[in-house]
Amino acid sequence: MEIRSSAFENNKFIPSLYTCDGKNISPYLTISNVPEDARSMVLIVDDPDAPMGTWVHWTVWDISPDVREISEGSCPPGAIEGVTDFGKPGYGGPCPPSGIHRYFFKVYALDTVLKLEISAKSADIKKAMKNHILNQAQLVGLYRHK
Repeated sequence: MEIRSSAFENNKFIPSLYTCDGKNISPYLTISNVPEDARSMVLIVDDPDAPMGTWVHWTVWDISPDVREISEGSCPPGAIEGVTDFGKPGYGGPCPPSGIHRYFFKVYALDTVLKLEISAKSADIKKAMKNHILNQAQLVGLYRHK
């Protein structure tokens, strides 16, 4: 499985357009080599370098296993965006208080559909995914607040 973006390469800087210094919209993503027996996918974007511990920037679940691209600033049709550490659903871009932070765009292929409430947090999603992950991939972007 693989996740990529045309906006930035793995372990390279995320353009400010996708951060609090820009339009704060999600970058274009592509997903490839999804297992044939996948029933859904999950996307979690987080920052393990945040001062208070890992900060969740975006959670999306029940993504159709047929999805191969996620357009800039959008959520795949039929998928659910959960509440992030910003306290609301949807994408919240990088906005680190100091230094360079890493942002992990993680995609998981599951053998089930989660059907969680929109109020589900990252920990709830991870618990529901346990023992259902067929494959996973990640893309890491870097950012320093201006």
